[in-house]
Amino acid sequence: MKPVVDEGLCIGCGNCEQICPSIFQVIDDISKVVDPEGCDMQDCCEAAEENCPVEAITLED
Repeated sequence: MKPVVDEGLCIGCGNCEQICPSIFQVIDDISKVVDPEGCDMQDCCEAAEENCPVEAITLED
């Protein structure tokens, strides 16, 4: 699964970065995926998706 951030929805709250810092970074107040392949080895991506208050994170095949 690869994480995707809808930058139009993202409010830069940083939840995803706190949950999964090796995958997400907040840059210029928007979350960015810094390691799109990393979710294959991390269990935190689903938690980041579930804890996004504006549902800006999706996991795609």
